Amino acid sequence: MALRSISCPRCGRQIEPNETLCSWCGAKRPSILARLNAWTGGGNGVWQIQAIIGVNIAYYLLSLLISGHGELSANPLNLLSPDQRSLMLLGATGAVPVLSFGRFWTLISASYLHGGLLHILLNMMALRQIGPWVSSEYGSNRMFVIYTLSGVVGYLASAFAGVSFTIGASASVCGLIGALFFFGKSRGGSYGAAVSREVSGWLVSLVLFGLVMPGINNWGHGGGVVGGVLCAGLLGYAARRPETTTHRLLASLCLLATGLALVWGCVLALTVLLL
Repeated sequence: MALRSISCPRCGRQIEPNETLCSWCGAKRPSILARLNAWTGGGNGVWQIQAIIGVNIAYYLLSLLISGHGELSANPLNLLSPDQRSLMLLGATGAVPVLSFGRFWTLISASYLHGGLLHILLNMMALRQIGPWVSSEYGSNRMFVIYTLSGVVGYLASAFAGVSFTIGASASVCGLIGALFFFGKSRGGSYGAAVSREVSGWLVSLVLFGLVMPGINNWGHGGGVVGGVLCAGLLGYAARRPETTTHRLLASLCLLATGLALVWGCVLALTVLLL
């Protein structure tokens, strides 16, 4: 049976039919069984990324439901936007919720809230592209720890910088970018240098996008990148340090904290709506 072009399980680039190794990163061409395992949840943690995306979509739809309707605007940036009341009830974060009212749980919940259809679409597309790559190099448990804690760091930075209200998964996604940047610099060699070059391009684009587009939380993005680098340095990556019970425990704690924050946001929203 003739082989087909497939995506590399490590870097996501194309492996041509006549290649046994990825020409970009040197990873071995996966067997049919290995590809089946990755599709059903093994391999590079695709199912964890899909789960995070699913929760983001569900929380976005809930915010629209609580709003009663999404805003139908000619401006694509405001298309299907939840109202501010629903976002505040479900856990928008920033200087006012965190520093004025002590709603520290919103440092997690805000990463699962979005201000419109285009907002969530762009963030989830970025997560779908970057997340599996981070899982491949760090392992799925470390990936989720980095995703969660870098979002917290990014939103803490923006709160202390005076950003009143903010939402979105971009701080956490920027944390994954920061982790890849650390990986490239730390690993070295031709592959590490290639990773560093590609991620550096993303970082430059991120800065330019933040300067041009209004309403972008640059403090959250920058804090997320720094948080991702710090988490990556502390946790290590698969080529240097295999995942351990400690990593799995940290991922479980992050999962528990995320679940509690989202459930608490739902309880508060329902309580206010039923009063």
